[in-house]
Amino acid sequence: MSETWIVGINPVEGALANDPDRVREVMVERGSRNARVTAIAELARKLKIVVKEASKEALERAGGEERHQGAIALYDTPPLFTENELPDLIEKAGGGALFLVLDGVTDPHNLGACLRSAAAAKVTAVIVPKDRAVGLTPTVRRASAGGADLVPLVAATNLARTLRELKDAGVWLTGLAGDTDQSIYAMDLKGPIALVLGSEGEGMRRLTRETCDFVAKIPMPGSMESLNVSVATGIVLFEALRQRGGK
Repeated sequence: MSETWIVGINPVEGALANDPDRVREVMVERGSRNARVTAIAELARKLKIVVKEASKEALERAGGEERHQGAIALYDTPPLFTENELPDLIEKAGGGALFLVLDGVTDPHNLGACLRSAAAAKVTAVIVPKDRAVGLTPTVRRASAGGADLVPLVAATNLARTLRELKDAGVWLTGLAGDTDQSIYAMDLKGPIALVLGSEGEGMRRLTRETCDFVAKIPMPGSMESLNVSVATGIVLFEALRQRGGK
């Protein structure tokens, strides 16, 4: 287990709300008049968490390059989930299992935004390849706006094997790519499914794509050929949610 600083108002609020047992201390800017910073300090004290007041410069040194907004928190970073924990996640989710697989998304802002959408859509788990995963860094947590504390992030040692295990467990895999005629809006996204997206530049890796049961695209009648992966993630997740009746 390692410690890291969670930086910024939204990430600190998310950690206190969703995972307070891992918050070791909270540091707030001395003399801050920000009502949310004051509320963070009050909540931390109610939770019996150490609260320290420090200068703006001290917060900047501890928090690094991220903009702290007057609040940071020292956090025990939990280990990422592994593929060994997927059977339990599948069993608990049952027919409503909804997985998001990100093959090659290494930008922390994109990963954080994807986790935010995944949390909003009540995704069962987000799966990434271990050798191409950025991890739950402070930047990821900030971009996720608390979503990183709500959705299991699974780092798969062998992504293709993990996808095959999902299929063996009855989960249908739909990959996204632009070079296909099949529209995502014509797909049946009900039941246990996994939505698979690659990076903006390269898309899904060959073996990942070959493992998918279906490949579909987001129709784009305009002049752009692709979308940011976090935008595409939001679109496909909420299309699945719409088909499931918003549940």
